[in-house]
Amino acid sequence: MNLGQRTIAGWLALAVLLTLAGAAVAVSNSWESAVAQRSERAVAISVGEEHACVLLDSDAVECWGRNHVGQTDAPAGRFSAVSAGSLHTCGVRETGAVECWGYNEEWGLTDAPTGRFSSVSVGAIHTCGVRETGAVECWGYNGSGQTDAPPGRFSTVSASEAHNCGLRETGAVECWGANHFGQADAPAGRFSAVSAGRIHSCGLRETGAVECWGPNGDGWTGAPSGRFSAVSASATGNHTCGLRETGAIECWGIDSYGETNAPSGRFSAVDAGGWYHSCGLRETGAVECWGNDVYGQADAPSGHFSAVSAGEDHTCGLRETGEVKCWGRNHLGQVDAPPGRFSAVSAGSKHSCGLRETGEIECWGNNVYSQANAPPGRFSAVSAGEFHSCGLRETGEVECWGHDYFGSDYYGLTDAPPGRFSTIDAGSEHSCGVRETGAVECWGDDGSEWRLTDAPAGQFSAVSTGWAHSCGLRETGAVECWGYNNSGQADAPAGHFSAVSAGWRYSCGLRESGAVECWGYTFEGQAQLPMGRHTALSAGLYHACTLSEDETVACWMFDYRATNVPAWLRQPTLTAPATGSGGLLDRSAEMPRAALAAFGAALLSLLALALLRRSRRRA
Repeated sequence: MNLGQRTIAGWLALAVLLTLAGAAVAVSNSWESAVAQRSERAVAISVGEEHACVLLDSDAVECWGRNHVGQTDAPAGRFSAVSAGSLHTCGVRETGAVECWGYNEEWGLTDAPTGRFSSVSVGAIHTCGVRETGAVECWGYNGSGQTDAPPGRFSTVSASEAHNCGLRETGAVECWGANHFGQADAPAGRFSAVSAGRIHSCGLRETGAVECWGPNGDGWTGAPSGRFSAVSASATGNHTCGLRETGAIECWGIDSYGETNAPSGRFSAVDAGGWYHSCGLRETGAVECWGNDVYGQADAPSGHFSAVSAGEDHTCGLRETGEVKCWGRNHLGQVDAPPGRFSAVSAGSKHSCGLRETGEIECWGNNVYSQANAPPGRFSAVSAGEFHSCGLRETGEVECWGHDYFGSDYYGLTDAPPGRFSTIDAGSEHSCGVRETGAVECWGDDGSEWRLTDAPAGQFSAVSTGWAHSCGLRETGAVECWGYNNSGQADAPAGHFSAVSAGWRYSCGLRESGAVECWGYTFEGQAQLPMGRHTALSAGLYHACTLSEDETVACWMFDYRATNVPAWLRQPTLTAPATGSGGLLDRSAEMPRAALAAFGAALLSLLALALLRRSRRRA
């Protein structure tokens, strides 16, 4: 290497070092900026049906989870409180004004009244707030009188699906709204807190004991003994969580997705407001959620199938050999299909039923309401619902067994109408069948204003019942749906279909071309729809499956779990790495180092140009 080459190499090394120094500063500053964004701590938490929000120590609100109507799009600015509901969220500004965001096409959910409030509580499709005067004011849907707040002074209010409970300044609890199951019959005596659940309520006595009222299905009101500092009843689900004075969380009620399996450790707050999940606030400020997990119900096994049925959180398929293969959650044996040959299979909520080649029905899984106790005799079809099942006799008559959600037959789910049917489908609280004439007839819970059992007139070739809606396939190939339509699950698209299946708050149809099309509550799962041609489909709670032309099964999830807490909220105590004696970056050095970096980059460019000219002269 000659002198000129050495000189150029030296300048190149210096330029590289200067550039790298500037880049290191830039990287360090970027890291510091990221840490600054993560330095906020959550001081309060509110869990909605499928989303959650926290109030940060900066007084800002941060939300995550399901966002199909903007319920997690929290506005900027400072708040003193936040409450997450089903389709909307509300916060109390530091000025005392209430501001809401999310769904507002009906009932004026986000049209909060003016004036000053001290607190706010968001229910399913209504909201209540406590004025600074102590008066309670509610707005939104009022189908059960839930917005007709009683007069007088309250210290807090808790809004739920269709009823509310308020804590008087005297310590007495008063509830109003829906009271079909005694959820508004608050006991006498003094309380320090109250929480209204979906169809039950709980209060915290001044002694620290928790007392709950309403139905006790699956132990909803069976609060454990001992002392608590807070209690939260799920406004959209069927579980409750309490915060022990030790900081431990204890939950009870239905445990469909692990929503009562609270993690160990010390917490400062808990909210069980989610449909199938709960969240707690650690004493460190970290947020931790549990429940609403995925059990592999969409992980279809390989091989050939002739039919598939999607349940709540499990799936069953019928092999070409007649063997039934199930997968997904198995806490009650719902995937433990018996051996032998079947001609049909149906996956329900937490149980499954299959039709033997001999015409007999055999069921397995949850049997708390006798939904797996199939009657003897020969059938031509079977359908497993939530807590009941129905079979179609070879004579065309329908026979159902089991109970409704509350362990009775209050809704007449097992009282199938007489006469001859060609197909049947058992849903959650209602069932439907297609008469041999082509007319659809439904029975069970009518759902009040949802009119679940009011099937449209005319001729159909098939019918499918979802959670609170149904869809039928016209003989013309058109799909028509009816019932609950909060997410567009009953707004079937135009055109011709060969099959339809109603899920939880969504529906899917199979076009005559074999393509899959879904509508309703499907935003996060829409991109996962399987391509190609399909011959059958089945919609479950959060997942759906299709049978392809090659006889393989494809499943996908509509996954919007609010348990996916943002990483920076799960670890809110991150600190910047030590740099020098101060432990933080010295911003006063940013300009000189940035200038060095710029000079280094410019020097590299000049040297590169010099080398280029030198090579050209030699050429």
